[in-house]
Amino acid sequence: MVDYHASNNQASSGGPAVYMDPREQENDWDRDLLLDPAWEKQQRKTFTAWCNSHLRKAGTQIENIEEDFRDGLKLMLLLEVISGERLPKPERGKMRVHKINNVNKALDYIASKGVKLVSIGAEEIVDGNAKMTLGMIWTIILRFAIQDISVEETSAKEGLLLWCQRKTAPYKNVNVQNFHISWKDGLAFNALIHRHRPELIDYDKLRKDDPLTNLNNAFEVAEKYLDIPKMMDAEDIVGTLRPDEKAIMTYVSCFYHAFSGAQKVSKATTQPLTPDLCDTSQGHWQCHTGQGCSLTLWAHTTLLRNNKKQKTMAEMQQKLEDFRGYRRVHKESNAVIQCSVLSSVWWISVLALWLQDINGSWHNLEGAEKGYEEWMLNEIRRLERLDHLAEKFRQKATIHESWTDGKEAMLTQKDYETASLSEVKALLRKHEAFESDLAAHQDRVEQIAAIAQELNELDYYDSPSVNARCQKICEQWDALGSLTQSRRESLERTEKQLESIDELYLEYAKRAAPFNNWMEGAMEDLQDMFIVHNIEEIQGLITAHEQFKSTLPEANKEREAIQAIQAEVQKIAQYNGIKLSGGNPYTTITPKSIDDKWHKVEQLVPQRDRALQEELAKQQSNDHLRRKFATQANIVGPWIQTKMEEIGRISIEMNGTLEDQLVNLREYEQSIIEYKPNIDQLEGDHQLIQEALIFDNKYTAYTMEHLRVGWEQLLTTIARTINEIENQILTRDAKGISQEQLHEYRTSFNHFDKVRGQHEFKACLISLGYDGDAEFARIMGIVDPNNSGAVTFQAFIDFMSRETTDTDTADQVIASFKILAADKNFITAEELRRELPPDQAEYCIARMAPYSGPDAKPGALDYMSFSTALYGESDL
Repeated sequence: MVDYHASNNQASSGGPAVYMDPREQENDWDRDLLLDPAWEKQQRKTFTAWCNSHLRKAGTQIENIEEDFRDGLKLMLLLEVISGERLPKPERGKMRVHKINNVNKALDYIASKGVKLVSIGAEEIVDGNAKMTLGMIWTIILRFAIQDISVEETSAKEGLLLWCQRKTAPYKNVNVQNFHISWKDGLAFNALIHRHRPELIDYDKLRKDDPLTNLNNAFEVAEKYLDIPKMMDAEDIVGTLRPDEKAIMTYVSCFYHAFSGAQKVSKATTQPLTPDLCDTSQGHWQCHTGQGCSLTLWAHTTLLRNNKKQKTMAEMQQKLEDFRGYRRVHKESNAVIQCSVLSSVWWISVLALWLQDINGSWHNLEGAEKGYEEWMLNEIRRLERLDHLAEKFRQKATIHESWTDGKEAMLTQKDYETASLSEVKALLRKHEAFESDLAAHQDRVEQIAAIAQELNELDYYDSPSVNARCQKICEQWDALGSLTQSRRESLERTEKQLESIDELYLEYAKRAAPFNNWMEGAMEDLQDMFIVHNIEEIQGLITAHEQFKSTLPEANKEREAIQAIQAEVQKIAQYNGIKLSGGNPYTTITPKSIDDKWHKVEQLVPQRDRALQEELAKQQSNDHLRRKFATQANIVGPWIQTKMEEIGRISIEMNGTLEDQLVNLREYEQSIIEYKPNIDQLEGDHQLIQEALIFDNKYTAYTMEHLRVGWEQLLTTIARTINEIENQILTRDAKGISQEQLHEYRTSFNHFDKVRGQHEFKACLISLGYDGDAEFARIMGIVDPNNSGAVTFQAFIDFMSRETTDTDTADQVIASFKILAADKNFITAEELRRELPPDQAEYCIARMAPYSGPDAKPGALDYMSFSTALYGESDL
């Protein structure tokens, strides 16, 4: 496929344009169509407007390009309007097959025109495939609107591009190289219209930097005066990085067809001129003598040889018009007179005398006329050249003066004196761009000087004013050059100075930030509310504070170094006349804030000293209280522990009789009570510690709470032990248990369980001769009726007493029941519940069988069965 850009470049450079088969262009749509949603939008609007510009001739139009062509009817109508030919009759049915047949008829017609339809099928058009529909319309546009365009042996797209280039070549800011970017600013559209209809557009008022106005102006003029519908939106073109090429080509082709063959007709107007060559004061023709005719011819010859130059083109053109008037009026009269002279009979006798003179004068007149005319034409050409050069001089001078307007003020401003480094660098880049622009204008200045020199050489009548203006331009140009160099040097010098300042600023920021953080941390630490609990902690704080104070001289040196950096910045700025704008760009930390914080640190240091010393004195006092309490606690604590162990040993050993043990324990209790003042003294010391908010004491492991609990446990234990001995005495006396038996029970119980749980108690029973889970359950029901899981020694003693005394024989049990039953052979459950504790009553009821004797009553129980269950048949 041919490279459009390559062919365009050849055409624009004057080389032969490369021909491209339009059919290849038709196939082009399938490869790049709809690559951009913005392109699709432009194509939809443009193609729809293009189709409607033709369909309106048939009294219809489309609204939606992919919907309105689906049945093929308007598609066939569009082809008939464009081609002027009749297509096969369409099918009017509304079924899908009818629509496909109609579209196929349209596609077949397009193919009959030599167009290859690549990947376009009737089904896609009927289904409303936007991509295929737009591709088909583009193919139609290429074939019927673009393919037949031919300009200088180029055709189709290249021919259209070449036509646009030729038509817009004279216009400034227009350079048509393609059908996308070249049209984005709207000037090319306006140039095409102005070239053919200059009265419609004031091209000189259009600005390249206002594309929306340019595009809307061209679109509105084309629609209003050229009958070219608006096919695109200016906003879509401006808002797209690369406008759609197909949309632009379609729209531009409408301009080609609207303007092709049109010729620009200009009407020249003339005004009658009064000749000055044949003034009547020169004398009338004296036709009655040959001598008069000869003198008149000589007079005109003399006048025609008066080649006095005129200053202006208008004056010279008037002179030429006068000459043509002379030839048209006076010379014709001369010819008549000459003929009358030569034909008069009266003059025949003297004709021989004057004929030579008259012919010579006439010959001289004609020679003078020829030379005069050539001189006037040359003079007109010279004046035309001078006018052209003068106008060119004025135009270039005006453009240059407009460009230089304000440049001296710009170059002499001292804006860099208050600028930052980045702003100075930006000013330098801007100045470099100006220098580049200045260099580009050097050629214009040289052209102006060359034109002025040529005007002088051609003897231009207004050369003095031209020379004065040229001199002013050259002097101004030299001044601009000097100012440009001076500003560059100032900017570069300021840049170096600001770079030095910037490096100092950066150094300041690098050192100020950590130093500022250090001071903030120091202030925070110096004001920190410390909480210590002992001397070691406060001494640690004092040591750390002393270490901090030792770093202050070095820190002060760093502060002075940082401030010196800022002072150096001020020194450089003051020496070079630089007005620093704003602060340090790398930090917000100012020298003043550093000094303020440093002074704050200096104030906080002695305050911290005082606070630490006060806390040290407080901790020393607290330490004294700790030592005092600890000394006494370390005595009381072991004493309580020793007494607890002694009581435990006494309760286990049980030497002597119970009465002896009771006496010893009461004496022991009295000795403990007499120790109470030591506990009271500890309570007072503890109160002082509490008031001082002391919560720990490294000098002792004992706390007042611990000692209180120990003291109360000691008193409780001795009292409980005394109570147990008293209870044992009562139990012994009440149950008839011997001292040895009681000692045995106590020893077994103490050996197996201090907590008195079920598991250990079971082991205790086994050691006493009891066995079996059922027996164990029975005994637990007696000793732990509430099922608490713990067995007290008193409950154990009660059980053992009952087992050994109250239940010695079955006869005793039976006798007891007889007493409860009032000598009856049976007993009721109600009687048992009334006479016995609930647990005992239920225990007996559960083990008695119903009584079946002759005197039985409802609810009667056989208490003999209880004895049998309890002791067995062998005991009865």
